[in-house]
Amino acid sequence: MARPRLLPDPVGLKFVNLEAPPDWDAEFGFSGPLELEIGSGAGGHALEYCRRNPQVRFVAFEWRKKYARDTQSRGEKMGLKNLRVIEADARAVVPRIFASGSLAAVHLQFPDPWWKRAHFKRAIIQPEFASLLLDRLVPGGRFDMRTDVEDRAHGMLAVLEEAGFINPLGQGAFHPYEPEEVPSTRERRYLQSGEPVYRGRLVKPG
Repeated sequence: MARPRLLPDPVGLKFVNLEAPPDWDAEFGFSGPLELEIGSGAGGHALEYCRRNPQVRFVAFEWRKKYARDTQSRGEKMGLKNLRVIEADARAVVPRIFASGSLAAVHLQFPDPWWKRAHFKRAIIQPEFASLLLDRLVPGGRFDMRTDVEDRAHGMLAVLEEAGFINPLGQGAFHPYEPEEVPSTRERRYLQSGEPVYRGRLVKPG
């Protein structure tokens, strides 16, 4: 896939300064499960997931403008009516635009591992944000996490489980790959090369 160029029109900015959740039914023009992706990257997961699941309203956050704008543009060209991309830091906006118990699922694909110890605080899965995501999910809602960094995978699982998420396979256990999953752009490469991917599929008690 060609590297995206920076398109001129921002995407999702109307959501960034909202102080309360929008009317998502009106925004999408239909009702259905509302799902969130944090860090959609090149958009491989978001676009294919929306194509396969047209009944899902899917909101994808990506702070890198060129990737966010390219994903939204490609989604429009594909005729996807169920995708909204927001070019912003999810940690700042998610608390305001999603009500408690409103999300059916949260997707987190290969977050930046922040290798330097001084940068650990920038990691997306911190105790406070994990608790907030748990609150925003419906009872029984799921958290789908994937990473290629084993120690970060263990750390994120521990934080999520401490926040109250349930791991159906047991505390600290990773989930195997399932063929019906929708892989991200990066995960497709790993599936071809055989490199390990660490998957967590957690649920909110319900």
